[in-house]
Amino acid sequence: MKKPAVRTKLVEKRSKKAGLPPGTLVYVGDKDLGPIRITYMDYDEHNFHEEQVKTIEDCFAFKTTPTVSWINIDGIHDVRLMEKLGNHYELHALVLEDILHTGQRPKYEEFDNYLFVVLNMLSYNQENQAVESEQVSLVLGPNYVISFQERVGDVFDQIRERIRNAKGRIRKMNADYLCYSLIDAIVDGYFAILEKVGEKIESIEEELIGDPTERTLHKIHSVKSRMISLRKSVWPLREVVSALQRSESPLIQATTGIYLRDVYDHTIQIIDTIESLRDMISGMLDIYLSSISNRMNAVMKVLTIIATIFIPLTFVAGIYGMNFVYMPELKWKWGYAAAWGVMVSIAVVMLICFRRKKWL
Repeated sequence: MKKPAVRTKLVEKRSKKAGLPPGTLVYVGDKDLGPIRITYMDYDEHNFHEEQVKTIEDCFAFKTTPTVSWINIDGIHDVRLMEKLGNHYELHALVLEDILHTGQRPKYEEFDNYLFVVLNMLSYNQENQAVESEQVSLVLGPNYVISFQERVGDVFDQIRERIRNAKGRIRKMNADYLCYSLIDAIVDGYFAILEKVGEKIESIEEELIGDPTERTLHKIHSVKSRMISLRKSVWPLREVVSALQRSESPLIQATTGIYLRDVYDHTIQIIDTIESLRDMISGMLDIYLSSISNRMNAVMKVLTIIATIFIPLTFVAGIYGMNFVYMPELKWKWGYAAAWGVMVSIAVVMLICFRRKKWL
């Protein structure tokens, strides 16, 4: 009952932009997301600084610093804040529009001074066992990366730790490697989601083999819907990573292109896994329908056998239930017992015949 309500709500939000000129900044997304949090990490191989700031103006200086800066904005519902940021970093109005318009298809766009990437970050809600999607927008500049998220909480904690503790090569590389790391973390999150979905499919499969019920059918349809959502997120993601890999922009160095190829391979693996799981779900649906059909056939077979046995018995009972005066057996001493004997004999003989034909 909840899904139709969600669809109606989304249509209402999208209708806010009807008739407005391109580039008009209107936030399309959930309103009740709490306060906006702005954090930044500024680093090079030897220095590191991290801070949570109160105003977006505190991040303006990072546009021209020689160090690498990662500006992360949790909460994008403040249109005025986004407009200030866009004006300072010279972001196109259509880019800001795409950032504010949540629910975008994953995409990649290349501009003179920056690159723009939109991705779907997935998470698994343990309470209701549902896959939740959140739009993440990335802007890659010469020495900075700006990430836009709908709410607090992401899959970037390991990247933050690597930057803080100078682990790996991230502090030695440029902003394009940071952008790659964020994309890679989002893609790796898909593997975790697929593991959860795979476990769910295995549990449904066991239930399907054991004693399938109508609840089993609901579970199958629920998982099928999740797989459709995953597929819609992953297929355009492959195009985004492929475009980044083939990009000739000076903002992406050749050394980073090698890592992007690895991410592209991961997206192919995810797509293959999704297709395999979808085939399994389709097969499970066929098995469920076959199981229900076999169960119905078994019930119909039992009822048919019972009806077949009672047909001749009803015939005998019907004959001797007629009220004719001249019926020799009616006044016979053993007539009642003989009638019972005939009917029982007929039933036994029929059961033996059914048994020999392996209908029982």
